[in-house]
Formats: sequence, structure tokens, C-alpha cells
Amino acid sequence: MSATPMRKGASMEYDLPDAVRVEADGPVRTVHLARPEQLNAVNDELHLGLMRVFPQLTADRDARVAVITGEGQAFSAGGDFDLLDRMARDRAVRDREITVGRELVLNMIRCRLPVVAAVNGPAVGLGCSVIALSDVVYMAESAYLSDPHVVVGLVAADGGPLTWPLHTSLLLAKEYAFTGDRITARRAAEIGLANHVCPDGEVLSAALAAAHRIAILPRQAVEATKRVLNLHLERAVLATIDFAMASETQSFDTPELRANIDRFLSRASSAQGR
Repeated sequence: MSATPMRKGASMEYDLPDAVRVEADGPVRTVHLARPEQLNAVNDELHLGLMRVFPQLTADRDARVAVITGEGQAFSAGGDFDLLDRMARDRAVRDREITVGRELVLNMIRCRLPVVAAVNGPAVGLGCSVIALSDVVYMAESAYLSDPHVVVGLVAADGGPLTWPLHTSLLLAKEYAFTGDRITARRAAEIGLANHVCPDGEVLSAALAAAHRIAILPRQAVEATKRVLNLHLERAVLATIDFAMASETQSFDTPELRANIDRFLSRASSAQGR
């Protein structure tokens, strides 16, 4: 664990793992998912960092708006299979990560700052969930969303099904949750899962411009309006998340998940041996 250095004169340091990096630009904070060599796949370090960053953003009194993005070619490739393997084998690890996942969702919903997502590449699994919990979403043209929990053999406890029914139709939420199909940037904008689609390479600058535009608006009005809107989201999530988390915990004991984890780890080991 390390304190994340801030630039441009920000007064607060963030106590986060290295897998999550925060930069300051005046009243705007940019949160970077910082495992680019692993396509920002969510291991326990990144999972913990995401859980912790949103309360720290709320506590940063100089911050007005946050932007979240991935470093490298992806926003996030989803769950790290080494972590999933440990969760399947070790109940203590499983319980810890399920608790972290629950707190991450609620921390993001309750964050004081508007959160603008800059989806620079694929946003899969938990990466897709972070997008669904953001307040404004900018997507690069080549980016896509996908929630493959069910395909892998997991209940989507912290995934799109928690919030998608408030963004798009219940029928579409069911289809994409069941199949894990990719949702292109254009399709995401059409069905209400994204606000704007940008040329590749311009998504972060567009999201930052939006963040700075929001940051100069009256602070109390912005923050209270976000809270009014997110009360709808929080009530929906609280109605479902405990059942979802308990069901996902059970998923880790199923033979289907075990077979999928073994298949992925075997492929990864063969690829490394070439």
C-alpha cells in the first residue's frame, strides 16, 4: 500500500495500492486503473484500490469531479483468473473479495463527486460494472462493454444486472447478462449505456473537458442533484445485492466454474511456454 502522489498542487494524498493511481488537475481527479500489461484485469490489489478510492474522493475537499479510465489498451479485461482460482479454492479469500465487491458498488454509488468514465478500450466484467455505476460515460469508437459472469459460471453479483435495468430496458439487460455478448460503443449509446462515442485517442480529453465543465458549476447543486438521482440507483441495488452476493458465493463451488477456470489457466500456461 502506498500514498498516491498528486500533481498540480492538490492538498490530499490518496492511500491506495499501486494498481490504482490518482492525478489532480485543479478540481478534477483522474483515477487510472494501472495494470496495463495485464489489460487492467482485476486482481485483489486493483479490487481493493477501487473499493477504497471512492470514499477518498469524497473526503478530498478540493475535488469537484472524478474521471476514471484505464491505462494502456483496455479499460479493464475483467476478473483476473488467478484471483478467481484462489477464490474458488479458498473460502476466506472468496469471502474477503465478495465483501470488497459489495463495498465497491456502494462506495461508488455514494461517492460525493460526479464520476465521468473515459472508456478507452474493452470494459469487461467488473470493468463493465464500473461503467454502469458512473454518472456520465464517454466511449472510444473501438471500445466495448461485456459482462461475461454467467458465461464463465458466476452470478453477476456486482455486474451489469444490478444497474442496467435503470439504464436500458429489462429485456436488453437480460439478454446481455445471459449471453455476455459484446456491446459496441455505438450500440451502448443507442440503448442508454453510454452518453457519447469519441474517436479512439480522444476519449480521455473529451471526458476531462466534460469534467472541467461540471466542476465550475455550483458545488452544492451538483452534488445534491447527483445524490437525488443516485438514491434511485441505491435503492435498486440494496434490494438485490445481498441475494446476488450470496448467490455468487455459491457459484464458486460449481463444477462449471471450476472447468472454465482450469481451461483458461491451462491456455495461459501453454501460451507462456511457447
